[in-house]
Amino acid sequence: MKFAKVAVEAANYSFDSEFDYIVPPEIENEAQAGKRVTVPFGNGNKKSVGMIFEITSESQGKRLKKIISVDDEKPVLSEEMLRLALFMKDRCFCTLYDCVKAMLPSGLGRKIVNSYALSTDVTGEQIDALEANAREFCRFLEERGTFVREDLVFKNLSIKADKSIPSTLLKKGYILSQSDSVRRLGDVTSRMVRLLPGWEEVRLTQKQKETALVLRDAGAATVSELCYFTGNSPAVANALVKNGAAEFFETAVDYYSALSDGEGERKEISLTSEQQAAFDELRAKALSGERSTYLLYGVTGSGKTSVYMRVMDEVLDSGKSVLLLVPEIGLTPQALSIFCKRYGKNVAVFHSALSMRERIEQWKRVKNSEAKVVIGTRSAVFAPFENLGLIIIDEEQEHTYKSEQTPRYDAADVAKFRAAYNNCLLLLASATPRVESYAAALKGRYGLCTLTGRYGAADIPEVKTVDMRTAEKMPDCPEISKELYESIKANTEAHKQTILLINRRGFNTFAVCDSCAQVINCPNCSISLTYHSANNRLMCHYCGYSRPFTKECPTCGKPGVRYAGFGTQKIQDDLESLFKDAKVLRMDADTTTAKNSHEKLLGAFERGEYDILMGTQMVAKGLDFPNVTLVGVISVDQQLYNDDFRSLEKAFSLLTQVVGRSGRGESKGIAIIQTLTPENEIIRLAALQDYDRFFKTEIRIRKGMQYPPFCDLCVIGVTGSEESAVRGACEGITRLLSLKSSEEYKDEKMIVLRPVPARVARMGGKFRYRIIIKCRNSAGFRRMISEILKETGTDKMYKNVTVYADINPDAVL
Repeated sequence: MKFAKVAVEAANYSFDSEFDYIVPPEIENEAQAGKRVTVPFGNGNKKSVGMIFEITSESQGKRLKKIISVDDEKPVLSEEMLRLALFMKDRCFCTLYDCVKAMLPSGLGRKIVNSYALSTDVTGEQIDALEANAREFCRFLEERGTFVREDLVFKNLSIKADKSIPSTLLKKGYILSQSDSVRRLGDVTSRMVRLLPGWEEVRLTQKQKETALVLRDAGAATVSELCYFTGNSPAVANALVKNGAAEFFETAVDYYSALSDGEGERKEISLTSEQQAAFDELRAKALSGERSTYLLYGVTGSGKTSVYMRVMDEVLDSGKSVLLLVPEIGLTPQALSIFCKRYGKNVAVFHSALSMRERIEQWKRVKNSEAKVVIGTRSAVFAPFENLGLIIIDEEQEHTYKSEQTPRYDAADVAKFRAAYNNCLLLLASATPRVESYAAALKGRYGLCTLTGRYGAADIPEVKTVDMRTAEKMPDCPEISKELYESIKANTEAHKQTILLINRRGFNTFAVCDSCAQVINCPNCSISLTYHSANNRLMCHYCGYSRPFTKECPTCGKPGVRYAGFGTQKIQDDLESLFKDAKVLRMDADTTTAKNSHEKLLGAFERGEYDILMGTQMVAKGLDFPNVTLVGVISVDQQLYNDDFRSLEKAFSLLTQVVGRSGRGESKGIAIIQTLTPENEIIRLAALQDYDRFFKTEIRIRKGMQYPPFCDLCVIGVTGSEESAVRGACEGITRLLSLKSSEEYKDEKMIVLRPVPARVARMGGKFRYRIIIKCRNSAGFRRMISEILKETGTDKMYKNVTVYADINPDAVL
């Protein structure tokens, strides 16, 4: 008899394990490690999806259950990925199947769906005696005369999806049920909404009328766009369709038009002597067959991409594959096209903008060895390579490499595991590396290659700092200084382009009542609402809540509400007012919701259709436009004075990166930084592009305060709808930490800070508290935290809260 060790999706973290199952003789040949299975789980033997981790001939378990079915023809996870799942479970405090799901494209995932049919024993009189919704449910099944999926039943009925309806009918014996494991699938189209002829004659609610008027003016829109411009939920668009006023239709999408079907053309890359030295060292390491980690550190515009592309060529020529990770903000069509033109159909792309179907197709191409190069964001680190020879993490300092959802993994940690497993080179590249990475390089734990000068004729831009406390400002546009205005004007008249950074979305950042001084806050979050002029609504950037803007204060009722602060929309209005002949392009989360939007907007700017590109961080990084000779930072002070210990590092990186967008061609570049604190040392060092001096200053602070790299940080988060329950849970966890650290885990050195509310103390109706622990990320420490999480998962004291742990999160407050 054979047995299988299976990770089960339905398992809770408090009792998660590899569960032993009997492999029935009829599926012995099919059952293999890396395949998904359907298994009975729990006291009720409810069907659940699982993943086989190992086939064995022995088991210590008693009263074992049998695998119901094997659901994959071939293994979807290799031995490497199964080992990686075990590695992640230990470090991310999640279930094994959480790790499995993170490794597979969402469309390839499986789920258990329930289907129902009417029992032959039930009578018409019994159905008539049921309450309305249950009666409608049964009548629908009676008409179909066969098993129907639960979601399809509710979709075809006028009643709201309610699992209690079939549950009650099952207990009464009125219906029969069966469950099956099915694959999730996306599509290659985008779902749009448009009005139907005669829609004016349909009786509509007020919200439906608002949505219909937007469709009348726009012609068609996606559901997400309708929600943004009306503030209504997707249910309103669904109701329009159901009432016959509108229809859904599919439109083809082609996000990655840059992808090539050809073989690609490897044009010769000319390197400077400094680049050549870095390439020679990295090439030798990449081809040595030994695992190693290197940091490629170079100023903006120094040609780091050229160096690692040459290394990629060498690795591909040796018959191995290459994984290139880029931050979400850096995967621009411009950057992608460089690699697609060079490597052609060998490139596969993993990105959040792909539909589920597209993600599956890209994943299959890599799994079948049809693509040798993967370019993608954080989740691409799980690309199913069998012969990995090089991993590159570009802009390695970016926070988007750290997942904030379960499993809370850092792509760099996963990349290190994969590099060690495959005995290959992991290359970290950045102009402003993480303090921890640069410290590791200086100590010799990482190799270090440095590029100190810009490539070719390009020079570091001249940087000017404007003191906004005393500077002359433009009338009616106080956010823009006279000096910045004159520079933009001169640049535009010289037919050069300008990039402006304002790291706040919306028109005004908050609304306040002059009568009672009350700031209008989100009812679900402890944060002020932001005014958006495009839809004339106050919006929450955390939970999505929105409401129409009115002058009437919701607190005192008086008409005294006014705008305050400024965001990207207001700056765009100001620029269009100041420079009537210039064309201004805005890029932020509001203008890039549609598919293809990044490609279209940046393509238009590259073609010279716009003179000024302004927006949030997405205009600060990863862009290379030779005609950009002026960069302006509207304000950076908020980033400088956040209460996160990494705030100075992030501010320095942002300023250095955005300044580096200027003067990348033949013309000299200029950068202007507006600030209320020009004496700030971080601004001065960023203006000089002097990372080395920044590092020396920052590392002294980190050492004195005992922050990474001199320790690790573990954050235990507690959330719940009642603040008293959240506080009580934090006190209980603090007692557990004190008890365990003084007894069984007394050798684990740690500093436990008292529980405090998160920076945004309430989000989405949930109160949020944090316990910060300065520690060493050792096996013993992780075991202690795991025990605490399991105890809180089974103790009734914590039943009304959610508790999680995160090692070295991007932000701790």
